[in-house]
Amino acid sequence: MSHVFPRHSRQVLPTAVGGEGCYLIDSTGKRYLDGSGGAAVSCLGHGDKEIIAAIKAQLDKVAFAHTGFLTSEPAEALADLLIANAPGNLDRVYFVSGGSEATEAAIKLARQYWVEKGEPNRGKIIARKQSYHGNTIGALSAGGNEWRRSQFGPLLLDISHIDPCYEYRLKRDDESLEEYGLRAANALEDEIQRLGAENVMAFMAEPVVGATAGALAPAPGYFKRIREICDQHGILLILDEVMCGMGRTGSLFACEQDGVAPDIACVAKGLGAGYQPIGAMLCTNEIYDTIANGTGFFQHGHTYIGHPTAAAAGLAVVSAILDRGLIPRVQTQGEKLRERLVERFGQHPHVGDIRGRGLFRGIELVEDRETKKPFDPSKGVAGKIKKAAFEAGLICYPMSGTIDGRNGDHILLAPPFIIEDDQIDELTDKLETAISSVI
Repeated sequence: MSHVFPRHSRQVLPTAVGGEGCYLIDSTGKRYLDGSGGAAVSCLGHGDKEIIAAIKAQLDKVAFAHTGFLTSEPAEALADLLIANAPGNLDRVYFVSGGSEATEAAIKLARQYWVEKGEPNRGKIIARKQSYHGNTIGALSAGGNEWRRSQFGPLLLDISHIDPCYEYRLKRDDESLEEYGLRAANALEDEIQRLGAENVMAFMAEPVVGATAGALAPAPGYFKRIREICDQHGILLILDEVMCGMGRTGSLFACEQDGVAPDIACVAKGLGAGYQPIGAMLCTNEIYDTIANGTGFFQHGHTYIGHPTAAAAGLAVVSAILDRGLIPRVQTQGEKLRERLVERFGQHPHVGDIRGRGLFRGIELVEDRETKKPFDPSKGVAGKIKKAAFEAGLICYPMSGTIDGRNGDHILLAPPFIIEDDQIDELTDKLETAISSVI
């Protein structure tokens, strides 16, 4: 009998005892191809000796020092490395232990910034439907997935949500991609006008939407128009790159591909590659200086922020991504994965859309390809595919509620950056087996 409180009380899970490259191994010796990197976490795969050695070396020095008293060498070095490679005017790094903490910190920093700027009326956040920003109350409030939010409704903050940039479902036939991107972005302008710009503190979005919409990339020009709207009204742009950042989409920061830079960025998952829990919030020098020259104190914090061992892991991971040429590899292997998915599923009667960037790919499943009609939610298609893939030796990330939190199913793929060509073939073979057995 286990005393662990699991994610799902009706599942009995195998026990992980080992990991080698792109594979996890359970206590029976069964090997699983980690086709989703857990939840887009294990970007370097499992058992990376260089990362493990960096963690061990830090433990020999100092495992933990509370940031209320001391900083640490790995935290300083990791902050320097992130800022040296960050877009725009991002200049300061606030370390946390994961994605939810990063987005929560971003929301609170945005609010404190406006208070210290002398504009306390700015308390509204605008986000997007079908987004996911984490499971703490503030992060969950910003997220736009109704299934995740529904039972916690009375606890959530009053945050408004506009439509996502969702070409497959929302672009009109008479629009070009660029025209649709502009129309989708202008929904932010409309919402700002409704709320009053003087009341809005920030717009929060994922550059490429992950868990709740399946690697949903924006239309061309969408984020450039979003940036223009934010600048026009003096509103902060918060980009949540917890899942899509740190090289996952083919650039260290996902927003680089859209030619924009945020005022606040959030990263996690791939920052530690699963070797240690770590996340980070990055902000511009203007935001930092406003706090530093005002109260001088960000009214926020957790015990483990800036944890030296976690920072040492993050430093080794980001250094590996940059020094091993893994970002160009993500681009190359990501294109190969896209090609294999299109070859195998491009004409599948129950595949409506194949999308994404780099090694961050999504497949939207439909009951009718011509009408784009989704499967009835009662069929539980995504959950059944997850189970069938796992039985076949593939870990992937199917999820339901793609369209509105209830309807629609997709599969998210986010394999390690080190994935080889034959493993891409193995991934698509096993995924086809799972889809065929269910549908």
